[in-house]
Amino acid sequence: MKQTLLRVFLLLFIPFTYAQVSHPTLDYYLPDNVSYNPEIPTPQELLGYVPGEWHVSHDLLVSYMEKMAASSPRITIENRGRTFEGRPILLLTVTSPENHKNIAKIKKQHAALTDSGSESLDTDTMPIVTYQGMSIHGNEASGSNAGLLAIYYLAAAEGPAIDLMLENVVILFDPSFNPDGLQHFSYWANTNKNQSLTSDPQDREYREVWPGGRYNHYWFDLNRDWLPAELPESQARIKTYHAWHPNILTDHHEMGSNSSFFFQPGIQSRTHPLTPKLNQELTAEIGKYHAAAFDKIGSFYYTEEDYDDFYYGKGSTFPDINGSIGILFEQASSRGHIQETDNGLLTFPFTIRNQFTAFLSTIEAAQAMRIKLLNYQRDFYASSRSEAGGDAYIFGSKNDPARAAHLAQLLQRHQISVYEADKNYESKGLKFDKKSSYVIPKNQKHSRLLQGMFEKRTTFKDSLFYDISAWSFPLAFNLDFSENAPSSLASSKIDSVSLPTPLTLSKSDYAYLLPWGDYYAPQALNEILNAGLRAKVGIQPFTSGGVTYDYGTVMIPVQNQKMNAEELNQFLDKVAKDTHLSINPVKTGLTDGIDLGSRKFIALEPQKIALLVGDGINATDAGEIWHLLDTRFHISITKLDTKSLSRTDLSKYTTLIMPTSGWGGGIDESSGDKISEWVRGGGNFIGFKNAARWMKRQGLIDFTTVETDNPATNVTFEQRRDFNGAQVIGGAIFKAKIDRSHPIAFGYDSSEINLFRDTTLFIETDETSYKNPISYTDEPLVSGYISDINYEAIKGTRPFVQQSTGRGNVILFTDNTNFRAFWYGTTKLFMNAIFLNEAM
Repeated sequence: MKQTLLRVFLLLFIPFTYAQVSHPTLDYYLPDNVSYNPEIPTPQELLGYVPGEWHVSHDLLVSYMEKMAASSPRITIENRGRTFEGRPILLLTVTSPENHKNIAKIKKQHAALTDSGSESLDTDTMPIVTYQGMSIHGNEASGSNAGLLAIYYLAAAEGPAIDLMLENVVILFDPSFNPDGLQHFSYWANTNKNQSLTSDPQDREYREVWPGGRYNHYWFDLNRDWLPAELPESQARIKTYHAWHPNILTDHHEMGSNSSFFFQPGIQSRTHPLTPKLNQELTAEIGKYHAAAFDKIGSFYYTEEDYDDFYYGKGSTFPDINGSIGILFEQASSRGHIQETDNGLLTFPFTIRNQFTAFLSTIEAAQAMRIKLLNYQRDFYASSRSEAGGDAYIFGSKNDPARAAHLAQLLQRHQISVYEADKNYESKGLKFDKKSSYVIPKNQKHSRLLQGMFEKRTTFKDSLFYDISAWSFPLAFNLDFSENAPSSLASSKIDSVSLPTPLTLSKSDYAYLLPWGDYYAPQALNEILNAGLRAKVGIQPFTSGGVTYDYGTVMIPVQNQKMNAEELNQFLDKVAKDTHLSINPVKTGLTDGIDLGSRKFIALEPQKIALLVGDGINATDAGEIWHLLDTRFHISITKLDTKSLSRTDLSKYTTLIMPTSGWGGGIDESSGDKISEWVRGGGNFIGFKNAARWMKRQGLIDFTTVETDNPATNVTFEQRRDFNGAQVIGGAIFKAKIDRSHPIAFGYDSSEINLFRDTTLFIETDETSYKNPISYTDEPLVSGYISDINYEAIKGTRPFVQQSTGRGNVILFTDNTNFRAFWYGTTKLFMNAIFLNEAM
């Protein structure tokens, strides 16, 4: 009987209408031959329109979700937090009323599939769990708009087949993975909509202004943050994921308007090697359900092209290293309401219907493959435990305990167990102090995820990548780590890693010293300078009171300050506690090394920072800088639009930052001249990556690039894209040497550093050696992909250029020091460029 009902459900859930419409009715979307509970409100009853006529705003989406949870015993709703703009991060749980009564037991039993002893569990009687999320890119809005239909269908559809489905499936539903982005884009699309719809792709409706609705508040691509989980939206969904261990996770996107519909599997040669082969086979089997559903409504689709499953920080790939099946959906985008495309008119309702169809075909596959997928999940974790080594990772930093603590916190967000070190440990010349190190045994539930986060990889089946090819977290945090420490080093398990808490600061009547190695030292310095206090940076090491102070130590004298000695002590004590670091009092200026009155202590000035944003500027690179300064270091910045520079008074700022830009982007000639004049008058200009070419053209900086010659010999027309794509550095990790005596390197206790690079801009070293404080080693590749010709080109080049221009200072980084908010290891380079520019 159950199999008969299942077949009925599979036949009935797909809508049959073929034609695209621009003014839909609810019948256009919903499956035929299904009755609906009239007590459940339809979307138009709350919105005032049928989905697809307008783009739903996030606030209305939330209102409808809350209404449905209040109207149906099949649905519960929870708010898991708030975005940066204060919007709720919702999760709806949909299943049968009977399952809801036992939801805690079902959840616990499902999680037990991932634990030791799971072989005793009977998967025949267990519901399967899906996690279906919409529109992580806010301007790919068909997903969230389809969510209105999905939740209505799940609440209102009636009949034995629906009841059976709800009995067998627990659906975790996130109607908007990116609330802020969805709100931004809905406003744009709706305010630019004509009453007489315009399909011309050149219309303003289809051409968002910078930065667009794709991103969250700080312009992050949230679909790259599943692994780092640095942002509140990501942390909420990661917590849900690890609490429930869903069997299928779907991620609904949009792509170029001239495409059709993509569902996975993707390109097989670009699947990460840690992903089991069976994962891709099951993905393909699920794909057959999508194909049948799309065939039924006449929608075109494709698989195994364009997209891959390599980087585990994407929504469709993260589940693959966690015993689940991740599925990417990509719908050709109408971007507004109707657009001319190579395939004819593409309407917003059509895109919504395709997303709704994929939503339902996922549930269909989950129900049909329930036992197979539950057993796969159990076997995945069982094999992970059997393959895990008996040793452990250890990492730490005596010089910068906060940076190590942040990595430990990241691991704990993924339910990876973190332990204190039982004793000091030394391996291959690396010394780990037990007070500032963390031990991570490999033999634990998430051993494969842990391996995927820590491994270094330099060989690949393919030379093309949809995203980055390397992300090893200890390298990103620039931490010493050992991959084969004995697990016996693990002492007490840490329930919740916290940042260091300094002791109460003793009063000094002479001076205080702030070591620059601490991650949050720049925040502390900023608060000190903004309070009107004098501070100086030491450009040589010294020893005071038996403590050795390295390059970059900040000295705060007690005399001649605007605060008296007692007030200064209380203020600095608060600063130290707020920034989780130690400030040390000293009683004398006499040291073993440079004395505190030496001219080798250079006065520092408060920084007024401006960030160039707008046309021509890479939004995500700009957002990373904004987020770092604003949320992590609590440093106020001014965002200057490139279009408004001609009307901007630059004299208010000491530092101007230009993120990655295409040849200067939206900066016109007069604005460029204005920037040049500001620099020559004493400004500090910091540019990143491709901004280098504009900086050189503007006369701000001079350098010579290493040019590569790679003729396309014996390359066919069909192979041209693969050939050119193989020359791209999509994201890899390289080792560089640093001159620790140069202010750009102050705060680092090693002469080597790991840099993240995603450009092919290679700059020759200067013949004056001290002008090369950072340079790539002769064998720099640590992890990731680079073509042979580019590898030869990068060796020995410099990723950093600093030059005086007039009375000002110009700094260029060819690499991204702030990548995706998790590259903690190079933050100090960027902060040195801001706060220590007077010493360069």
